[in-house]
Amino acid sequence: MTTTLEQLRAGQLTGSRHLKLACGLREFPREIFDLADTLEVLDLAGNALTALPDDLPRLGKLQILFASNNPFTEMPDVLGECSQLSMVGFKSNRIRKVSGRALPPQLRWLILTDNEIETLPAQIGDCSQLQKLMLAGNRLRALPDELAACSRLELLRLAANRLSGLPAWLLRLPRLAWLAYAGNPFSEALETAAMTDTPIAGIRWDELTLEQSLGEGASGVIYRAQLMGRHERVLRAVAVKLFKGAVTSDGLPDCEMAACIRGGDHANLIPVTGKVQDHPAGTHGLVMELIDPQFRNLAGPPSLESCTRDIYDAGTRFELRSVLGIAHGIAAAASHLHQRGVMHGDLYAHNILHGGEGHALLGDFGAASFYAADDPATGIALQRLEVRAYGCLLEELLDRCDELDAHAPIAAMLIELKDRCLSEDIDSRPLFDEIAARLLALKGGR
Repeated sequence: MTTTLEQLRAGQLTGSRHLKLACGLREFPREIFDLADTLEVLDLAGNALTALPDDLPRLGKLQILFASNNPFTEMPDVLGECSQLSMVGFKSNRIRKVSGRALPPQLRWLILTDNEIETLPAQIGDCSQLQKLMLAGNRLRALPDELAACSRLELLRLAANRLSGLPAWLLRLPRLAWLAYAGNPFSEALETAAMTDTPIAGIRWDELTLEQSLGEGASGVIYRAQLMGRHERVLRAVAVKLFKGAVTSDGLPDCEMAACIRGGDHANLIPVTGKVQDHPAGTHGLVMELIDPQFRNLAGPPSLESCTRDIYDAGTRFELRSVLGIAHGIAAAASHLHQRGVMHGDLYAHNILHGGEGHALLGDFGAASFYAADDPATGIALQRLEVRAYGCLLEELLDRCDELDAHAPIAAMLIELKDRCLSEDIDSRPLFDEIAARLLALKGGR
């Protein structure tokens, strides 16, 4: 069977816009330049590359470059000369140095997860288009103040670094909506307390019988399982999530488990039954209620093009009662979490399960972070940050509701609420308890 590299060298890929090569490359194949007139996406992940050619800007249409799982030790300066490059991914390399010269002028999305970076260049503040910045699993002790100039930044991942705190300007970024910072020294005590101070049952591994896998994410694998009751000796179907232990784009699996436990019981959260004990390999895990298979994700995750906004199936529409039910349920769940000092960090439709009739469950705590109850100013700032994420969700639901014209007064109130949640005047955004109360009243008024 002919490989992609062989096809490239034989001139069979002329006109290609996308190219993926994962074949142990140690050097950049010069034949890639034969595609210079058309190539937009270049995926070199999973090779043995340590450098890129100085004439890389010859790929004049290149917009996206992936180079994850290579042994790069620094982000190549030549990237800064690529005029159309907007997305750069160097996850799981050995990068220690990021030069200001390496930042492309049109950069929207930068992925540097799981490297060895200790500092970011001040020039990051010149990236006026930056929307998404993935820095989990590095050695950062501080963020450059110049990052405050990135007013378009919407999603920031800082988990599993060495930060001693969050700078005040960070929580004033007008569009920041999705933030994760667990696994840093300043939040370690809160994460430990979430695990030790929150009552939860221990479930021995020998009480569980795993069945089929229900799904796999970056942080772990979820299985259908049977739980043998200790007293009644009756089998009960449950879901078991076994965590992988490695850093993900969002953060550390242990922090995710702590947030699930700290989240406690709520009608719009997936119930946690207990914590796995005595796993033969020492693997951490949670036992959760098995969700009815009729529940489906509201949407899919963002695409390369949409960057920070979810992708819905074509033709997805919601009745007004479903919009009100989903919107109220998720606001109530978020309010509950923030009352317990937990910020979800990834409040997105793709992390919401919908069972019809407006019943929704908020899941996936992989990006969750903790804050202290005795620091109300920080708590309110973090809540208003997450309210903007909620505003994006509400906007997406309203955009897909056909009944707004027939219910103009309710529609007007929902649109006004959405606009307040999305406001770049951060202090004018409502908090989740107000949002939930408003929506409950609207539900009752129908």
